[in-house]
Amino acid sequence: MNLKSERRGIHVDQSELLCKKGCGYYGNPAWQGFCSKCWREEYHKARQKQIQEDWELAERLQREEEEAYASSQSSQGAQSLTFSKFEEKKTNEKTRKVTTVKKFFTASSRAGAKKAAEEKTPKQGQLGRERNADNILRDLKEIFTPSWELASPSEAEIQEAKAPSPSIHRQASIETDRVSKEFIEFIRTYQKPGQDIYKQCKLFLDTMSHKRDLSIEEQSECAQDFYQNVADRLQTRWKVPPEKVEKAMDEVEKYIMTRQYKYVFCPETTDDEKKDLAVQKRIRALHWVTPQMLCVPVSEEIPEVSDMVVKAITDIIEMDSKRVPRDKLACITKCSKHIFNAIKITKNEPASADDFLPTLIYIVLKGNPPRLQSNIQYITRFCNPSRLMTGEDGYYFTNLCCAVAFIEKLDAQS
Repeated sequence: MNLKSERRGIHVDQSELLCKKGCGYYGNPAWQGFCSKCWREEYHKARQKQIQEDWELAERLQREEEEAYASSQSSQGAQSLTFSKFEEKKTNEKTRKVTTVKKFFTASSRAGAKKAAEEKTPKQGQLGRERNADNILRDLKEIFTPSWELASPSEAEIQEAKAPSPSIHRQASIETDRVSKEFIEFIRTYQKPGQDIYKQCKLFLDTMSHKRDLSIEEQSECAQDFYQNVADRLQTRWKVPPEKVEKAMDEVEKYIMTRQYKYVFCPETTDDEKKDLAVQKRIRALHWVTPQMLCVPVSEEIPEVSDMVVKAITDIIEMDSKRVPRDKLACITKCSKHIFNAIKITKNEPASADDFLPTLIYIVLKGNPPRLQSNIQYITRFCNPSRLMTGEDGYYFTNLCCAVAFIEKLDAQS
């Protein structure tokens, strides 16, 4: 997106927040400026094209291999008889040489083995001296070796140290149980459609448990397809009203992602963690940036405004503690509303979009939220796409993506 810093502040055309395909939904830098719907269409086109190209390449290689094999078979047919006679002669010669060598060394080797056995058997006094020497060496090692080397942890202790705390596991398990009970209570109000929802969710979770080896993009695609299928099923088969479908999809996302979180948030197969560290390092390096440099229309000297800034920072930091994409998105929305209130109090008039973006950038710089890129990627991949495409949640999330993109490029010339 074309972000620029001007004398009157940071400005971005609101039209640039929308999908570049012109569908009217909000775009996302993670989707190359497309909305979720258009990005999936483009992704499917590119994927189908790649599959077709791979298929054509495989067919061509197979034909070449078959031609090469047929050619080699015809040339080997003429040589097979000569080659078999050569192999027979070579085997006979090898057997004769081995037999001759055995005759020379069988007797002497037995005698040598007996002598070696006698030499290897230590006498009683010699054995005692060796044990004393071992004890002395061990004592010297204990005297001169640093304590931290002698007390090196075992492999089991190392694995235990790396493993998450049991309290964290218990906390996650308690939350999972709580969400399950809430989900079951919720779908009971939907009666037969609710039973169908629960059946589809269990089937999806079971399927995903066998697809851990898929890339995170492919797992994201599975989740997005599942959301779409469940929503379509509720609308077409069960004739559920749109407002109830939206509410049901929020609960489905909560139930599904509470269980999937530990597998799909910041997975080791991605560079999400590397990007997190890069952004945190970048923000720390920008400690010299002041609100005046960004033309932030907020006065923290006003106590009420200062409280709003603190609440906004708290909300953006709290995002990392949530497990459900919608809950993370809610933290971004609360943060943004505190920003709008801070601007309104300072200027004594409603805030504009040009006021909001530089203030959001300032809040991110001041708060330096943990795992910022991982959280953005997690929301992008596994949030119900309808929330990111429209409404205030989609608007605030798109602005956060713009803010991070601006910070990554920010320098003294900006």
